[in-house]
Amino acid sequence: MDAQELQRCALWQPDWINLVFVNGRYVSDLSTPSSTTKVQAGSMAKSDYQGLMQQYLGRYADSGEDGFTALNTAFVQDGAFVHAPAGEALDQVVHLIYITTDGDQPVVTHPRTLIVAEANSNLRVVESYYSSTDSQHFTNAVTEIVLDQGANVDHCLVMLENTSAFHIGSSRVYQGQDSTFTSVAFAKGAALGRNDFQVLLDAPGASCTLNGLYLTKGTQHMDNFINIDHAKPYGTSNLFYKGILDGKSRAIFGGTVLVREDAQQTNAQQTDKNLILSYEAEVDSKPSLLIYADDVKCGHGATAGHIDEDTLFYMRSRGLDAETASRLLIHAFASEIIDTVQIAQLRDYLDELFLDSIPASTLKLGDS
Repeated sequence: MDAQELQRCALWQPDWINLVFVNGRYVSDLSTPSSTTKVQAGSMAKSDYQGLMQQYLGRYADSGEDGFTALNTAFVQDGAFVHAPAGEALDQVVHLIYITTDGDQPVVTHPRTLIVAEANSNLRVVESYYSSTDSQHFTNAVTEIVLDQGANVDHCLVMLENTSAFHIGSSRVYQGQDSTFTSVAFAKGAALGRNDFQVLLDAPGASCTLNGLYLTKGTQHMDNFINIDHAKPYGTSNLFYKGILDGKSRAIFGGTVLVREDAQQTNAQQTDKNLILSYEAEVDSKPSLLIYADDVKCGHGATAGHIDEDTLFYMRSRGLDAETASRLLIHAFASEIIDTVQIAQLRDYLDELFLDSIPASTLKLGDS
């Protein structure tokens, strides 16, 4: 793979810190690693911070509790390591690009990512997965993110592999006192995709915001399994996921917020909304709250439905054709999540990507 081929299939910003992994291995010729000596962003295999990595690697993604994590741990050969020392704020975006190319046989990769933000540090990280061809492959990714006291991490997960791919992603986040973690997850690819995301708020004052948007079509299957564990008091969490389903695709949302007995004064909100564009598409949503404390403010909800025909009729009565009206409504639905992305280049990229992916089959719903 050369630079031109990479930039054709992946978002590329030359002013970002770009770490490129092809079929699970770091490619230095395609990467633009960190030039600062304060913040480390590079390959695990070539890092000078082996002692620090050993302290955290595998500590929160327990291979004894999950078979896919165990498989990743057993076969991982390389990965991305991002480390921000105490008090450091990195202005540049760190972009971790995992891309799968053709092979003589279907390719299997086990990407590993470790992000460590020490006390009062600040990081912005984009973790993205792409396919360079339409060939079948399996990605088994594991990510560990550690936030020390007062740290701030803005994380974006982008899954854009081809519709013949299989993607299992497991992310584990540990938060210290008064830390802030923000994550936005996007998926528009893979025959079968799974986003297993778990956050542990293990100190007072920790807060997290988890947003997500996915689009499925054909016979795609997308599974979002999101868990937030409030282990200590005064924590805040907001979980908001949206799905757009077409064709015969299927999605599952399983969201659990656990509030432990000692986690008083917790504020947790959980929402899952789905827009169904075909009568053959199906979504199963199961948000849940497990509350063992008595002084909390928690709520959850889930909805699924088609485009509102009255709204569509109103827009068409103002001179818009059915296709334009449908696309505007679907785009507005998706934009509520896309607009939460703080990185302008990524936000524009995702907005154009999802707008171009809105299926024309939605017209049947409005005309029926």
